[in-house]
Amino acid sequence: MTGKWGLIAAALLAAVPGHAQVALTPENADRIRQAGAEILFWNQAQRDANFPHMEDHFPGTTAKASSHPYPLRPGKPLKLDGVEAFMAANNTAGLIVVQDGRIRLERYARGYSREGRYTSFSVAKSLTSTLVGAAVRDGFIKSVDDPVTRYIPGLAGSAYDGVSVRQVLTMTSGVKWNEDYTDPNSDVARMYAKPAPPGMDPTVAYLRTLPREAPPGTKWVYKTGETNLIGVLVQNATGKTLTDYAEAKIWRPFGMERDLFWMVDASGRDIGGCCLSASLRDYARIGLFAQSGGKGVVPDGWFRQATRAQAPVGDGRGYGYQWWINADGTFQAQGIFGQLIHVDPKRRLVIAMSSAWPKATGRDLSAARTDFLARIKAALDAAK
Repeated sequence: MTGKWGLIAAALLAAVPGHAQVALTPENADRIRQAGAEILFWNQAQRDANFPHMEDHFPGTTAKASSHPYPLRPGKPLKLDGVEAFMAANNTAGLIVVQDGRIRLERYARGYSREGRYTSFSVAKSLTSTLVGAAVRDGFIKSVDDPVTRYIPGLAGSAYDGVSVRQVLTMTSGVKWNEDYTDPNSDVARMYAKPAPPGMDPTVAYLRTLPREAPPGTKWVYKTGETNLIGVLVQNATGKTLTDYAEAKIWRPFGMERDLFWMVDASGRDIGGCCLSASLRDYARIGLFAQSGGKGVVPDGWFRQATRAQAPVGDGRGYGYQWWINADGTFQAQGIFGQLIHVDPKRRLVIAMSSAWPKATGRDLSAARTDFLARIKAALDAAK
């Protein structure tokens, strides 16, 4: 997640009485550009209030829902003790368990509901990478082994010379980056602190200044800026916004039931690395789309590569094309403050969660969630 969005809230809410839909204007573009990482330091009341309503505070674009939603019919209710206790302890606003395309468990709290939308943070990364697959199948991108500079010429002459699209997808570019959410001087916090030169995309303007620390393909470092770069790549290659392309390739064809909202940066471009808002059921459908293989939308075998551990990240886990890969073959999209789409192909299972954790990340919070996922699976296995 780009840390800039927190400061925008204070700036824009003061200028937008009643929290009306925010439009990007020359007047607020500068405020957006100067936004820092304040969102990381919102108190719990602010997180609860803002995470389900980001479109009321920030400018963005929209992908329209399908007129024929993918059916998620009721399944056999899952008997599992302690669901409400887990949700309360972890500030979880939405939880859904879908097996064989049927809802086994669905719970809402903290003012959230089926009719609402919730922010994704870095869950967006997995959808952005899927749009790369769609662009490859459509011929807009010839190959993920092409140099990224072919599609983003503004990176020529930078540390991204010789870096492939695949290496950006797997965050193995070798370009140096600091993703520390607690450091106001980190790259993720100050990427948009200075205005971009006239005519240059702000993401490209910042990333082209970064040094190389390792040969391409040899070192994995988590970089939200590079997923923003993937968003630029898709928009350059297709000539469409991320929401327009997502609407045409996934959102309407697969049958999403609520419109998708995607925040934009000060240049008006959708932010590939974060900041979309979708309903809990539609987050589950993103998982189902990945589980299905995306036939007709992405190249054959795309998701086998996307959800394969192409770079080790420690603890037996790996990273694919913007998906986190677990040692047992399950994979997930995840974002700070507890956002999750977990896919278990063997169990034909998708679990999605929307949360407002009391801090961006934490081993204790991640461990509690992992334990809860294991409890869900044990209950499903016992109910066979």
